[in-house]
Amino acid sequence: MDRALTLEIVRVTESAAIAAAKMRGRGDEKSADQAAVDAMRRQLNMINMSGTVVIGEGERDEAPMLFIGEKVGTGNGPKLDIALDPLEGTTLCAKAMPNSLAVLAISENKGMLNAPDTYMDKIAIGPGYTDGVINLDASPAENIIALSKEKGVSPDQISACILDRSRHSKHIESVRSVGASVYLIQDGDVAGVIATTNPNETNIDIYMGIGGAPEGVLAAAALKCIGGQMQSRLVINNADEERRAKKMGIENLDKVYTLNELVSKDVIFSASGVTDGSMVKGVNFMDGKVSVETIVMRSTNGTIRYINTEYNSSI
Repeated sequence: MDRALTLEIVRVTESAAIAAAKMRGRGDEKSADQAAVDAMRRQLNMINMSGTVVIGEGERDEAPMLFIGEKVGTGNGPKLDIALDPLEGTTLCAKAMPNSLAVLAISENKGMLNAPDTYMDKIAIGPGYTDGVINLDASPAENIIALSKEKGVSPDQISACILDRSRHSKHIESVRSVGASVYLIQDGDVAGVIATTNPNETNIDIYMGIGGAPEGVLAAAALKCIGGQMQSRLVINNADEERRAKKMGIENLDKVYTLNELVSKDVIFSASGVTDGSMVKGVNFMDGKVSVETIVMRSTNGTIRYINTEYNSSI
């Protein structure tokens, strides 16, 4: 993957973010998502590559979403794997709440886990800790205690980010049982995982809980660039989900994936803000112009860039 590809990827997430932002606060999740999908697909198909969507918004029968297995790009150039979420946090966008993003990761061929569109149990922390300090099979309380010892603070100085879902009631109870605090989010667990990489700014030390598998791989792509630890396991709830997982080559449904198994090769990650958030600002429309902020990262050299772009509002 050459350097020019980085700017191409930024254009993709910028276009999706701007398209979604035009629907921001209107209460229409489906239309906002569709606008982002259409803009992202259009830009992807301008890139000289032979890309395959390995993490998308469902399978072929769910088109016109960008589905798993869809071919994107001109067909010329390198074979690349694409993981995407044109609108991470559709509810956040529809309600004009923080941390809605347009997200894309591109890796070398077979560089990311080809995960089905199911749930995934995850735990993640940022860089600077001893390998193995977190354990997906330990209780939330045990992970909080282990992390606090590693950080050299008491458990009440640790904050965990968890999706606000009824399925996480025991997670929340366990975290609070040792004095730690819980930062509940309504949606957008990619941003939640990334927030662990800068706890001084976000006040989030650890992410835990069950969210989407596609979002898990996207979050892993970002952590691969920034540094950190992550463990995950697919959550298979029925025979259809089991069939879909096995169709993608996943035989061991109980396997715990590490960060380097979720993303095993060089990866470029880009996220553009739809609404203001902890990572980037949202799209701003004013005076005949539109501005968009993007964070773009690459794993091989650990480069992290913040790009502010201004377009004519006719885009």
